[in-house]
Amino acid sequence: MLNLERLRTLDALARHGSVSAAADGLHVTTSAVSQQMAKLEREVGQQLLAKYGRGVRLTDAGRLLADHAARILSQVELAQADIEAQRGQVVGEVRVGAFPTAARGLFPAALAALRTDHPELRVRTSELEPEHAVRHVIRGDLDLAVALDWSNKRLPVPGGLAREQLMDDAADVAMPADHPLAGRAEVDLEDFANDEWVSWPEGEFCYEWLMFTLRAKGIEPRIAHMAGEHHTQLALIAAGFGVCVTPRLGRGPVPDGVRLVPVRQKTLRHIYAIWRTDADRRPSIRAAVGALRVAAASA
Repeated sequence: MLNLERLRTLDALARHGSVSAAADGLHVTTSAVSQQMAKLEREVGQQLLAKYGRGVRLTDAGRLLADHAARILSQVELAQADIEAQRGQVVGEVRVGAFPTAARGLFPAALAALRTDHPELRVRTSELEPEHAVRHVIRGDLDLAVALDWSNKRLPVPGGLAREQLMDDAADVAMPADHPLAGRAEVDLEDFANDEWVSWPEGEFCYEWLMFTLRAKGIEPRIAHMAGEHHTQLALIAAGFGVCVTPRLGRGPVPDGVRLVPVRQKTLRHIYAIWRTDADRRPSIRAAVGALRVAAASA
């Protein structure tokens, strides 16, 4: 009889491509992955991994079994969903991830509602950038994630995932109170062609959006400072170090010395929930999405 956890390990290896990445995805040590694979090889009586440079690769038998493992694990997910749906009760555990401003702006209200309406449901949350959250949902590390894209730059969502729109989040330009444009009722991003910018860290989806958007307007942005937290960005603006785009969800109090001016051509973040389609019938998923939708409506 094939062991389900060992099949899960093989599936992680096939998807991540290395022992260390599979260990990270499964939240175990590399030694634990190697031990599970050695046991699985003894179970099937064939070599599943072969040395490849400094790493390993799946043998033909390994790839064949990995294909079966993916289908088996998907079927297990469907079975869990059907059992939950049959009971019709919101119980068990649901793991939810969100990017920081959504976690700050949506989680408190959504979690409070779930605790009141479904006291037997355990909710576990974590902060993740959108592109990482999508991967964690695909891998099964998360049941549900809150992700985003922008009106002019979409975040690719692979097949096998369902999504539901939660809200659109407008953004403003933050600038020092003594900036020449601080008294405007609206601004265009190209008005800041000669300013220095405070940005999200390089490599993050929102950083890529900012560079894409400004360059599309003929501006080569001068990124002076990078900070992942919006509070840090606004603190730098208050001290007079450039301008930044700051969305409204989860923004919180704005420091003294910062002026927020809406963008004339609406700059919107589309915020949505994503989950695996094979978990679609789970009442816990539907309850969590509903709580997030209500929290977004009042955000």
